[in-house]
Amino acid sequence: MPAQRVLMVIDMQNGVFETPRINRESCTTRINQLINAADIVIFIQHTEPGLEQGSAAFDLLPELLRPADALYVSKTACDAFYRTELEDVLKRHQIREFVVCGCATDYCVDATIKNGASRGYAITVAADAHTTANRPAALAEVLIAHHNDVWRNLTIPGNTLLVKPTQKILEEW
Repeated sequence: MPAQRVLMVIDMQNGVFETPRINRESCTTRINQLINAADIVIFIQHTEPGLEQGSAAFDLLPELLRPADALYVSKTACDAFYRTELEDVLKRHQIREFVVCGCATDYCVDATIKNGASRGYAITVAADAHTTANRPAALAEVLIAHHNDVWRNLTIPGNTLLVKPTQKILEEW
């Protein structure tokens, strides 16, 4: 685990959760546990029509902790690296390793993890601290289990992507 405990929280916003997401309460509880233990927290927030910056929909879920020194990055695509300042924020804070959690497993969380791993970042996914909605092709529980399995087995020579339960991450921190 990283010497500096860094947590990236993706799209845990009011407007995103207007679509019901599975296990909201347990997911936010685990994210708060990670926030409490982290040295640096980076909140990623999606913006688009209906999720405009400054709106109630854009705001983080009210039950999430917000450390005073948290960092914030806005994005317009699923991938938090795409045309954002995320890479600059990571470089400025000398971050090469981080834990990822948030919403939606099959869209923004997945795109950010894969792009970050391809860029050489050492990423640990909090296996039980990301969520999504039921989709026409698969239920949320299936999507979460599927993505955890995909990430565990993702081939990126020289960079192992880790998938661990929140409790294990906290113990190692």
